[in-house]
Amino acid sequence: MHWNLSANKKTSPPVAWVFTTYFAEGFPYVIIRTVSTFFFRASGVSLEATGLTSLYGLPWILKFLWAPFLDFWGTKRAWLLFCQALLALSLFLTAFLVPLTWSLPVIAFLFFISAFIAATHDTAIDGYYLEALDKDGQAQFVGYRVMAYRIAMMFGTGIIITLGSRSGWFWSFLFSSFILLLLFFFHKFRLPRCEVERSGISSLSNGALPIPSLLFFVLSVSAFLLLGKWYQNSFLSSSLSLSSLIGLLLLLSLFTLAALRKRLFSLLSSRKDSSYAQAFLSFIDRDKITSIILFIIFIRAGEFMLSAMVGPFFIDTGFKDHYGWLTGAVGLPCSIFGAMAGGWLIAKFSLKKMIWPFLLAQNLTNLTYMALALRLINKGGEAIPNPELSHILLISSVTSFDHLAGGLGTAVLMTFLMGLCRDNFKAAHYAIGTGLMSVSGVYAGAFSGFV
Repeated sequence: MHWNLSANKKTSPPVAWVFTTYFAEGFPYVIIRTVSTFFFRASGVSLEATGLTSLYGLPWILKFLWAPFLDFWGTKRAWLLFCQALLALSLFLTAFLVPLTWSLPVIAFLFFISAFIAATHDTAIDGYYLEALDKDGQAQFVGYRVMAYRIAMMFGTGIIITLGSRSGWFWSFLFSSFILLLLFFFHKFRLPRCEVERSGISSLSNGALPIPSLLFFVLSVSAFLLLGKWYQNSFLSSSLSLSSLIGLLLLLSLFTLAALRKRLFSLLSSRKDSSYAQAFLSFIDRDKITSIILFIIFIRAGEFMLSAMVGPFFIDTGFKDHYGWLTGAVGLPCSIFGAMAGGWLIAKFSLKKMIWPFLLAQNLTNLTYMALALRLINKGGEAIPNPELSHILLISSVTSFDHLAGGLGTAVLMTFLMGLCRDNFKAAHYAIGTGLMSVSGVYAGAFSGFV
């Protein structure tokens, strides 16, 4: 049994709601981050202005700043439903704004607000997943949730963009709103109730927000906004992504809190209204926290180094025409299968037993690409001319193993992050853990080219 609640005939089993919730998580993301780019460009917006849609990704980078509020006010289920309803309404309004000639700036602003709602929606879904399933269930459905998320991404880039291009963006956004509305009603009546509400969401609007929590939140947000302003005018903007920079600041902040944790805990332990600060302090209040943080950062370093060079490798070996279909038709299914198999094996044999085989497989892909390079590139450094069918089969096999092992590594990382989440801070701790993952991109991808 993988439930943290009693059986209820009126609710759906995990195999149903895990799929629908993570489809609902991926769908708004692809609408806001990808479909919006196609829409604005198709509507005649300049390339410069269209490029600004990358700012829509900012809430997903910063969501750990407000994740603690989801742990202390309301339930994750309530936040999930609330955000889904708002997203459906936002897309409904967007559909009816599309035909109006003056509406593009309004739609752009609406998407920006929706990005914050969608990022909060993601945090609520992740937190609910941790509340509704026990440890074995969380591991078992890791790959399943990855599959649902990827299907939502493909649905958005395939169906929604095609519908907008051929039938009009009004119908595209209206259809998107209808999908989220269906998901809302399904979750409203079929999503299990598995949480005990600590403080009602309504208390937020009644002035019940604790002053220390509010102060800590405002200071944190202000620090990251100042960082963003400085980043725009700094030399780092051309060589370091904003997400990586924020990940680095999060890392430094956690180490600073770790150094001061005894003093801070003595100041806050007696105050019940310091929940926001305690969410971050509790994350670093554990044995071997330095090793844990370094593990989160370095677990995907080899994978990031490899992924940055796969595209250039295909070009240099003369297989650039095969890169697209190999990544989509071969790589994606293998990645999903790897994550699903990894989650099932971890649930069956435990993370402790599977972590080293999976991580060795993940990093063994570097050696398989090295062997492939020796096979496809002559001693003079030139690609072998006129590649044969055997070469295509060989590179397909390496690509399959690469994505399969990557899926296994994803299962390890997600299970490890879920294991770090303490009972009172599940949404916050998972958001902090995922925020730390971006730090690997700071050095791995850049370093790989020189290697």
